[in-house]
Amino acid sequence: MSKTASSKYLVTGGAGYVGSVVAAHLLEAGHEVVVLDDLSTGFRSGVPSGAAFIEGRIQDAAEHLDPSYDGVLHFAASSQVGESVANPGKYWENNVGGTMALLAAMRGAGVRRLVFSSTAATYGEPAGGPLTETSVTAPTNPYGATKLAVDHMIAGECAAHGLAAVSLRYFNVAGAYGEFGERHDPETHLIPLVLQVALGERESISVFGEDYPTADGTCVRDYIHVADLARAHLAALEAAAEGEHLVCNLGNGNGFSVREVIETVRKVTGEEIPEVVAPRRAGDPAVLVASARTAHERLGWTPLRSDLTGIVQDAWNFTRALRAGTI
Repeated sequence: MSKTASSKYLVTGGAGYVGSVVAAHLLEAGHEVVVLDDLSTGFRSGVPSGAAFIEGRIQDAAEHLDPSYDGVLHFAASSQVGESVANPGKYWENNVGGTMALLAAMRGAGVRRLVFSSTAATYGEPAGGPLTETSVTAPTNPYGATKLAVDHMIAGECAAHGLAAVSLRYFNVAGAYGEFGERHDPETHLIPLVLQVALGERESISVFGEDYPTADGTCVRDYIHVADLARAHLAALEAAAEGEHLVCNLGNGNGFSVREVIETVRKVTGEEIPEVVAPRRAGDPAVLVASARTAHERLGWTPLRSDLTGIVQDAWNFTRALRAGTI
């Protein structure tokens, strides 16, 4: 595929956080974009202007795919860890069953290029790091297990039918890209939760454990700007090779502690941000950081927005605009 040629892509889950930012980047690169989303967790307003929109489920992708498409970027999935524990059947049906239907639809339409939104949850509770793609995969919840199952499913599709596919295993995605940002319900991610405290929508932020073997006693996580993530997806489309399933971790390679995130939000917003220390959560490793060496070598990708202050500032700008009704 030429690096300059205009192509047509189906973006499943393109009304959600990451999918919308990737769709916007595809449009900016001159591609034709069709978003398929059932709006169960996404937002119609999250579909970028210039993208065609189909409200529907990935289980019905065969109704929409045809040979005019050059590839699929697959974000549609159920993604709440807690919900996956309480309702695992939903996750196996949506994430695994839905992807199986999507792969069959791609095969039937002759669409042979796929970039899949995978996750660091496939690694479970690692003992150390930075994590590489050869680290042990031992997911501790149905969400991570279904994503790992899909990775295996894609690998089989590549071997048997010549699919060109890349799975991108994200670590902690954060920040915003203009009018596209995080608005999950319920929200479980640290940065938007701390921003809710800054806005007075929460009284305080909980710090789950302050006795970890880290510099300040709180957990350390790898944060990646959503715009850097989007750039990786476009690079993955270029790097995908027939019959190969490439797996790449995406992260900064450096971590920030919970208290570093809270302090950065204080500086950016000018708010006090009360915090409450709570007991450790089961299954929280002290440090979870990615090695993105494979992405650098195979995709030519490196993060450009790794500064935590900039990540938080972009998220803060988006959140205030969203509350003000200007986006």
